[in-house]
Amino acid sequence: MTATFPPPWGRSQDKIRAEALDRAAVVYVRQSTRQQVAEHGESTRLQYALVERAVALGWARSRIEVIDDDLGQSAAVAETRPGFAKLVTEVTMGRVGLVLGVEMSRLARTGRDWHQLIELCSLSGALLADPDGVYDPSYYNDRLLLGLKGTMSEAELYLIRQRMQGGKMAKAERGELAIRPPIGYWRRPSGEVVLEPDEQARTVVRLVFDTFARTGTLNGVLRYLVAHDLQLPVRSASGADKGELTWRRPTRETLQNMLHNPIYAGYYAYGRRQSDVRRRKPGRPSTGRVVTAMDSWHVLLPDRMPAYISAEQYAANLRRLEANRNTAAAPGAPRGGSALLAGLLHCGLCGGHKMTSRYHRHGPHPLTHRYACAFYPVNYGTGQPCQTITGPALDAHVVDQVLAAVRPAAVEVSLKAAEQAEAERAVLETLWRQRVGRARLAAERAPANTAWQNRKTAW
Repeated sequence: MTATFPPPWGRSQDKIRAEALDRAAVVYVRQSTRQQVAEHGESTRLQYALVERAVALGWARSRIEVIDDDLGQSAAVAETRPGFAKLVTEVTMGRVGLVLGVEMSRLARTGRDWHQLIELCSLSGALLADPDGVYDPSYYNDRLLLGLKGTMSEAELYLIRQRMQGGKMAKAERGELAIRPPIGYWRRPSGEVVLEPDEQARTVVRLVFDTFARTGTLNGVLRYLVAHDLQLPVRSASGADKGELTWRRPTRETLQNMLHNPIYAGYYAYGRRQSDVRRRKPGRPSTGRVVTAMDSWHVLLPDRMPAYISAEQYAANLRRLEANRNTAAAPGAPRGGSALLAGLLHCGLCGGHKMTSRYHRHGPHPLTHRYACAFYPVNYGTGQPCQTITGPALDAHVVDQVLAAVRPAAVEVSLKAAEQAEAERAVLETLWRQRVGRARLAAERAPANTAWQNRKTAW
């Protein structure tokens, strides 16, 4: 007596019902990266060959649809895969009778996406198939097997990432992991990072740090560069001029990145920006990176890079930037207005809260200012200011005290200020001379380039 088994344990053809054949068979094709698409063509051909498997299972060629919109897209995040979204929509609408993939990892690498697809196929009556067989997710055994395959696919992705991250971290701990050098640096073909070969570029980078040391504010550096029509040297990372030195207008963000980057002090650092999944925006997997404190960086190796400034100056710059923040614990950056002590005074009557500067005018008299502690009225809405001090009188007293303290060294201070002004003029003169030389060289090369282009056109 021959035993008979219900469809879940039978042949693949036993699971294919007539209503499934009346619907479309969808072949889902995906490769994780563009490099894989270009170099691993055999995998792509195997996925496209699933069309023949659909024909062998009984589907007419006119009912077979290939979705290959996700070539070059990772399966770790569904939001970045328009092809997978299209597949889910077609399954939800009940238009799909069979979904084919060369392996389950091609369809999804996360349990959430995989089990969602299984559930939708179960509700709509669609089948799933790979080279090993045909699965009906409405049957317990097939559903269990599909779940195991999805779990193995997700675990495989985790192990791949773990191995890659481990190798990457080991290389970074040796200071050998290649990181894109910032403005003022250049990577040789051998992989060694050196100072920018262009002399004018090096001069501009040094001028940025010297100007910050003199002015003490990021905005002061930006205004100085703009006032003297100075641009920043940037190596193009992509495009037709990739690797070429280009000159771009300075921005606040670029200058801030330069002042915070430890490479300028000779450090090799890795892990300054770490991923925070709570800040990640849907559909943008590269977002969510936050700058962490120095003690949280993965790797920080001193004296591994050529330096523009010392480690002490780098630490002083960070302290100055932190002090420039407008917070209760910091004096803040110098502000406009006639108040000399803005952000520097603290009230001695209410526990040292910061006093604010207030400007006012009485009739035809000129604009004047005063310092007031309004902690309780501002934070609790009741009470009067602790104290109010007339600004000009207090400023004049502080000025007298400062001048009295520096009077013995007045000549030395004046000579040093004159030296700094002379050095600044010399740097600016050098930059303009280099700029003129660069423009003259470009003008000399222009006729030769034009002649070469004309010759190519004639050929």
